[in-house]
Amino acid sequence: MTLNTISSPNAHPTILVADDNPLNRELASELLFDEGYQIVEAENGAQTLNILANRDVDTILLDVMMPGINGYETCRRIKDHPQWRLIPVVMLTALSDVESRIQALEAGADDFLSKPFNEGELLARVKASIRVKNLHNQLEETEKILFALANVVEVKDQYTDQHLKRMAQYTERLAQLAGLDATGQRDVRYGGILHDIGKVGISDTILRKPGKLTAEEYEIIKTHTVLGAQIVQPLRFGVSVGPMVRGHHERWDGDGYPDGLAGEHIPLGARIIAVCDTFDAMTSDRPYRKALSPQVALNELQDKAGSQFDPQLVEIFTFHLDRICAEEY
Repeated sequence: MTLNTISSPNAHPTILVADDNPLNRELASELLFDEGYQIVEAENGAQTLNILANRDVDTILLDVMMPGINGYETCRRIKDHPQWRLIPVVMLTALSDVESRIQALEAGADDFLSKPFNEGELLARVKASIRVKNLHNQLEETEKILFALANVVEVKDQYTDQHLKRMAQYTERLAQLAGLDATGQRDVRYGGILHDIGKVGISDTILRKPGKLTAEEYEIIKTHTVLGAQIVQPLRFGVSVGPMVRGHHERWDGDGYPDGLAGEHIPLGARIIAVCDTFDAMTSDRPYRKALSPQVALNELQDKAGSQFDPQLVEIFTFHLDRICAEEY
């Protein structure tokens, strides 16, 4: 296996050039190296995936026609991988027909460029991709802050950070399966992380009470939805995430809180969070009981579909349970 790396004094960002033709790789690599990028080369799809498993990359130039795993399948695997999917992929192809470009987009490509490429256009596409990657990096930093903030509640409420990570995973994947676009999926993920943030204002004595809550204490617990929405509201994404946080204890039949919303009047993100949070609560150990099996938890969701939960979301969650809960997606 041949892996070439060209390092410059200004070694960031890193561009992965994947093409089975060494002359094409050399042309693109030297051009980008002269612009101050660090370059990593791959001869085929398998090498591309191996490189991604071992180092950080900021943008990928990916040839379509490669031996073994072709560019379309390589792109599809990149975009299906939880750690790689936000890396911009620019497909390089000598094919100019519309069908080939559609196939590239369906594989998840962020952009495409015809070969032989114009040097100025190649540099412009790479710079645009780097800007996109930088925005994604900022979102990742935002998410780290959200996890840190929400972890304050998890400590108070005797959960673990794994609960937050599972909620982020489950909610985002169910949102995707329910047909939300990338922005909607991200917002639901943030809602999943922050859904209980309002408990930061609830007394530890109530949150950690080992016995049954009194009616008065339960009313205090219920205020965490409103308080959580107030905390989230000033954030950049608060307009979309705030209603999810406020509404994640609403019920499909209208008997939930704090507003007694019913059916599709409940924000979709809140309905997604309700299903995922209930499943995770039932399948996790709690101070008062051991974790239930996934099947028992699914049975409970199905029993309450149409009363507590959105029946369509329960159906999607049940059908795609393995996919939603998979460690790699």
